[in-house]
Amino acid sequence: MVAATLVVHRAVLTRTTSMSELALGVHVPGDRPLAEAADRGAGLIQMFVGDPQSWKKPAARADADDLAKTELPVYVHAPYLINVASPNNRIRIPSRKNLVTAAEAAVSVGATALIVHGGHVGDDESIEVGFERWAKALDNLTVDIQVLIENTAGGGNAVVRDIANFAPLWDAIGSYNVGTCLDTCHAWAAGQDLEGSVATIVDACGSVDLVHLNDSRDGFDSRRDRHANLGSGEIPEGLMAAVVSDAGAPIVLETPGGVDDHRADIDWVHRHCGH
Repeated sequence: MVAATLVVHRAVLTRTTSMSELALGVHVPGDRPLAEAADRGAGLIQMFVGDPQSWKKPAARADADDLAKTELPVYVHAPYLINVASPNNRIRIPSRKNLVTAAEAAVSVGATALIVHGGHVGDDESIEVGFERWAKALDNLTVDIQVLIENTAGGGNAVVRDIANFAPLWDAIGSYNVGTCLDTCHAWAAGQDLEGSVATIVDACGSVDLVHLNDSRDGFDSRRDRHANLGSGEIPEGLMAAVVSDAGAPIVLETPGGVDDHRADIDWVHRHCGH
């Protein structure tokens, strides 16, 4: 049944989305993101607007107007510290506040969306508690920007390590302005079926809205989140290319290295995905 679903979905994408029209870009350093994107030949920017390891509200950016005016789509990744599903009030409440300030900062640079990891509940809690906590966090948002929830690599108590959990999560939050981000390294490391991953998310949420296209330094179901450059890791190249084809979504490379490494990864997408 999964294979049949994939075939049907791919056929629909062929009729409605040209691969050459999909935005393809890179997560770039945040100090000069437009120049970094130009150096790489990127058609999309993903960036942090502040310190990804801090609870502090991001400072106003001097380049906010330039980012808001650029023709390149801009995606903002929220700080790594955010875990709105945590049972610990000292983490969950600051996470809600940090989600608000990250969303406000993303709007200030004209971002298309804000990407946030799904987070973790307590070791002795059911995953369903995390769905409820996500709804409460989204209730606090004060600006209108789509929040893309990203699958994660490890932890049995992770809200969306198992991508099948997108379905009950969407039952709780699908009425909000939310979407999905599928990370190939995370799915592989979490022991997920990459071949059927897009179909699973589309069936649950309607679409994959962004792909984080990353190879993995570690084997299948390793639970280790260590990204590799495309074609140099453990994920079969055909599986990564199939995710791109099936999703029909903008692509962000979060791969290691600098300009030359990222140019090589962009070339990989062109060669393997007809992009």
